[in-house]
Amino acid sequence: MHEPRLAEKDTPYWWEASPLKPLPQQPLPRKLDVLIVGAGYAGLSAGLVLAREGRSVAAFDAMDPGEGASTRNGGITSASIRPDYATISWRFGADKALAIEAEGKLAREFLYDFIRTERLECDFQLVGQFKSAFGYEQYETMARSADALAKKLRIESHAVPYAEQRNYIGTDFYRGGTVRMDIGGLHPAKFHAELLRVALASGMVVHARTPVISIERDGSGFRVVTSAGSVQARQVLVCTNGYTDGAVPFLRRRLVPVRSRIIATEELAPEVMARLMPKRLMMTENRQVGFYYRPSPDGKRILLGGRDSSRVGNPAAPKLLLRKGLMNLFPELEKVRLSHSWFGNVAMNRDMLPRIFEKDGVVYATGFCGSGVVWAPWIGMHAAHKLMGHDEAARTAFDFRPPASIPLYRGDPWFMPAIIWGYRMQDRFAQWRDRR
Repeated sequence: MHEPRLAEKDTPYWWEASPLKPLPQQPLPRKLDVLIVGAGYAGLSAGLVLAREGRSVAAFDAMDPGEGASTRNGGITSASIRPDYATISWRFGADKALAIEAEGKLAREFLYDFIRTERLECDFQLVGQFKSAFGYEQYETMARSADALAKKLRIESHAVPYAEQRNYIGTDFYRGGTVRMDIGGLHPAKFHAELLRVALASGMVVHARTPVISIERDGSGFRVVTSAGSVQARQVLVCTNGYTDGAVPFLRRRLVPVRSRIIATEELAPEVMARLMPKRLMMTENRQVGFYYRPSPDGKRILLGGRDSSRVGNPAAPKLLLRKGLMNLFPELEKVRLSHSWFGNVAMNRDMLPRIFEKDGVVYATGFCGSGVVWAPWIGMHAAHKLMGHDEAARTAFDFRPPASIPLYRGDPWFMPAIIWGYRMQDRFAQWRDRR
C-alpha cells in the first residue's frame, strides 16, 4: 500500500495570488483618538469607519497585517451561527434569537454591497451553498428549515433530495441536503489586501510587527504599551480574535483559539471539476466537526477544511485526516496530489456567538467562531460606531454581555483535543443512528 503524498507547501494557497506584503515602519504616534489592537478584517473595518469620520486611528498588529485568520480562512461568506435557533432562544430569549438570525442576512448584504461600492477586487462570486445531510431523518429536518428560511427571511432556499444530489455535488456520500443562494465565496487574502488598501487611503495608520504589551487606564483615556513604545489613546478597541495574547488577559480567559486546517488539491481537469462540483457551490456538512469545502476561485482546484485537534507544530496527522475526508467524498481523487496544507486559529467562546462588549472602558469586537469573513467586517463596523456614540448605526444583536470565562483556562487550550474527539464521537453516533 502506497503512502499518500502530502502537500508540497505548508503556506496558504491564497498567498500564491496575494502574498503578504510587509508594511514600512511608521513613526510611533504620541496620541490617538482610537488605538486598535489587531489589523485583520475587524480592525481594518473599524479603522476605516473611524478614519472617514475624522478620528486619528492606528492599528497595531503583532504580525504582518492579515497574517492570521484573515488570509488563512476558506473565503466562504456564510455568517453561520453554531447554536441553533432553539438553543439561542433558551439561553437569551426568543427576541434575541430572531434578531441574530435576521442579522445574518443583513451582514451578508452589507458585505456584498461593501465589496461592490468600494470596488474591492477579491474574486467574489455569489454562487450559493450546499449543506449536506447524513441521514433521511436529518434531511427531513433540514428540508423544513430551508422552507422556513425562505418564508421567514425571504432567502432563496430549498431542499435537495438524494435523487437530485448529483446535480449539485458529484458524490453519493450524503443523503441529500439543502441549498441557499445568499452565500458565496471570495479570495480571503485578496479581500484583506483590498480592505487594507482602502483603510490606509482613508488615513488609518497600521503598525505591523508591533505587538501591544499592555493596556492601562490613564486618566480619561489609556496608556498602551507596545514593543515600539507607549501611546496615549482616548479609546481602545481590541480585535484580536483567535490570536489573543497576554496583553488582554480578560479576553484571553474567554476566547479559545482552535486550529482550522485547509488542504488544496493540485489543478484538476475541467471535466473532473464539472463532475464533482457541477454548480461551483460552497459546501458544508451538518455535523459538529464536519468539513467545509469549495472550488478555488478559478474553478481548477478543490479546497477542503476542518478542525485540527493539534496544538503545536505542524504534524502530518491532521493533513491525513483531511485527505481521508476528501477521498471519502470523491474516491476518484485518491491519487491526486495536494499542493498546499495550512492552518490558522479561529476563536470560540462558551456562547459560540460573535460579540461586541465593553469592559473597563475598552471595547472588544471578537469571537467570530469560524465565520469571520462576514461577521468580522460587520462587527468591526458596528464597534466603530459604538466608539463614536452613534447609537442607531451601532445597534446590533451582538452587542451584549461578555462571554463567560472558562474555568482553569489562561490561554493554553489543553482541553481542545478531547473536546474535538468527543464531538467526532457524537457525529459518528448520530450518523449511525440516522442511517439504520
